[in-house]
Amino acid sequence: MKTICTRLHRDDDLLLSIRALAKEHHIAAGVVLSAVGCISKGRVRDASGVTLREIEEPCEIVSLNGTVSEARCHLHIALSKEDLSTAGGHLVEGCIVNTTCELVVGVLDGWKIGVEEDAQTGYDELLFEATE
Repeated sequence: MKTICTRLHRDDDLLLSIRALAKEHHIAAGVVLSAVGCISKGRVRDASGVTLREIEEPCEIVSLNGTVSEARCHLHIALSKEDLSTAGGHLVEGCIVNTTCELVVGVLDGWKIGVEEDAQTGYDELLFEATE
């Protein structure tokens, strides 16, 4: 597995930066291995799949998990608020890096991520394809 390590900077949009990284490196299939840093403002979608939640305070990134590809990124984030409570959900645009985010992405050899509409869920879902 190849790894890509980068540092995101103040005011970078976390999701947009990860999408740009996937395009720049032509990632067919990858996963977030590590993300350490903080945000000045959070924005996530909750489990309903509809409601967007704004987190209007600085938070530490305590977890960022998911798949990364040129086709689509599917990421979930957990954030520690100033009172040490935790909030999280599906990462959407608008989650803004405060001072830094040290990001490590693993590129999965022999795999490609595609997207297909799933009639059961009503969403475009990831499709994992072996390339070897």
